[in-house]
Amino acid sequence: MDSVGSELPAQRTPLADAAETGLKIVVVGGFGVGKTTLVHSVSEIRPLNTEELMTQAGVGVDETSGVDGKTTTTVAFDFGRISLNERMVLYLFGAPGQKRFWFLWDRLFSGTLGAVVLVDTRRMDDSWYAIDRLEHHGTPFVVAVNRFDHDTTYSLDEIRQALALPPHVPMVDCDARIRTSSKNVLITLVDHLRTMALAREATA
Repeated sequence: MDSVGSELPAQRTPLADAAETGLKIVVVGGFGVGKTTLVHSVSEIRPLNTEELMTQAGVGVDETSGVDGKTTTTVAFDFGRISLNERMVLYLFGAPGQKRFWFLWDRLFSGTLGAVVLVDTRRMDDSWYAIDRLEHHGTPFVVAVNRFDHDTTYSLDEIRQALALPPHVPMVDCDARIRTSSKNVLITLVDHLRTMALAREATA
């Protein structure tokens, strides 16, 4: 497996003076699905994160089945940045996955262009809340299945059926640890947003 570090840019450049348009994308999903990993793998800057050590206080409160080895958790959000060109910048926000922090999501969705719902096939039920909130806000989204260690337990069609996703919602496999794979997820979202914009223009 390629390491994340081997794919990161050798030099992290500052934001260009010509940058004038910021686009906001939110990455959501259940606890331990890989949201922090995705933001870190694709960001051109050193990401801001709010990860804290998990303590005994969370025992019996946080559902950790399927991610028993996880020792840290995001308590606010992750933040990364990608320069699309000299004038346009993509800002990435990774939402906290634990249920007790879900009250932060509605604020994070404010001003969001689109979202990525990251899915772990070991804990697919955790995806329902993310999808519900995005649909409630009318926020366009794509679904990315984070294939931990090449997990092929379920096909994309089976996952689409399990999550009751309509045909127009794009789905893609990914490995959040690998930069090129995470970039492909964001490209899928941008293509989806462009298709939706063109469809609105055609019917205007």
